[in-house]
Amino acid sequence: MKTTTPLVSEELTAAPLSSAAGSIRVFGYEGGDVNVSCPYDRGFEGHQKYLCNHDCRYADVLITTSQGSSGKYSIHDDKTTRIFTVTISDLRLDDAGKYWCGVTRIGRDISIERELEVKPDRCCDTVNHIQGTEDGSVTISCPYDSQSVNKLKFFCRGNRPSTCLQQAVITSSNTQDGRFRLSDDRKSGIFTVTISSLTLKNSGSYLCGVQRNSGFDVFTAVQLEVKEWCCAKSKNMSGVMERSVTFQCPYAPQHHNDTMFLCKGDGASNCTDMMGQSRFVLSNVSSSSFSVTVTKLEAGDAGTYWCGSGPEANVGNFTRFHLSVDATLHQLPHPAFYALFALAAGLLLMVTLVLVKVYKNKCHKTLRERKVSR
Repeated sequence: MKTTTPLVSEELTAAPLSSAAGSIRVFGYEGGDVNVSCPYDRGFEGHQKYLCNHDCRYADVLITTSQGSSGKYSIHDDKTTRIFTVTISDLRLDDAGKYWCGVTRIGRDISIERELEVKPDRCCDTVNHIQGTEDGSVTISCPYDSQSVNKLKFFCRGNRPSTCLQQAVITSSNTQDGRFRLSDDRKSGIFTVTISSLTLKNSGSYLCGVQRNSGFDVFTAVQLEVKEWCCAKSKNMSGVMERSVTFQCPYAPQHHNDTMFLCKGDGASNCTDMMGQSRFVLSNVSSSSFSVTVTKLEAGDAGTYWCGSGPEANVGNFTRFHLSVDATLHQLPHPAFYALFALAAGLLLMVTLVLVKVYKNKCHKTLRERKVSR
């Protein structure tokens, strides 16, 4: 307990002001705010309160209840709970140190000590770099110590510890949120965050956090890079209904003995295998490529296809095709059309022959009549 010279002369009250034993620590991040809470005993509701530092002389007083606010300091006295709170804004590293909460009275004021710790609002010296692939999933491991087994775990985007918990995308009390899922293995002391259906926008900085009851929360930093699917090997193809089209699929030589595949879908991680369908025929297999021919194209065959060889869905293992199918301009006629066309052609030929014969007969008749008239 620290005593100071009174700031204001007031009548001596019968009830002394109690103080907590030892110094209570308060924590804040550079650039942010921190609240310093100061309890007081019954009977001091009408007395002036203040916060001071250094030697707590008159010049060291930072804010009083009669001021309300002054610069980066503001004060609020809740007389119902008998706690006055001082908010220190725009924290700087040199704001760290000892402060005293005081209530003025005749004689010596009684104050409670507070110790403020200030940290830079960034994290961390060590960053875990992780790669994922567009449309795929990634699992991020976040270790913690044995004292944090029952503490709240959380995961946020960015690298600002001060706002991480408030902006957390998922926590151990809400383990599933859209594409994010959190799982806590208490035996190993690791909680994991799985992000599914990755997009390029998921690339960036993330923090794994563990909440502490007192003091700063504990964080580990992650830098996630989401790569685009084989953008260098993307091809556009077109086909005509009822005809065939062939996909040429190169692959790395080390995957020659692996399963060769062609699948259809917007993403390689969740596409439908097409190799089991009879219209999809594997051919021309070599040490570096193979072909898949699709026979009797249908309108529904249009879409995005992925082909490659190997069990791992990594960038570069796939070739992406965008297939369009012309269902109108070059659509082959129905067989009945050919029969109708042949019948019409036959009738036309017959009519032509009849007309030719009539014309010839008419010409012969005209010639005979001219000879008779002479």
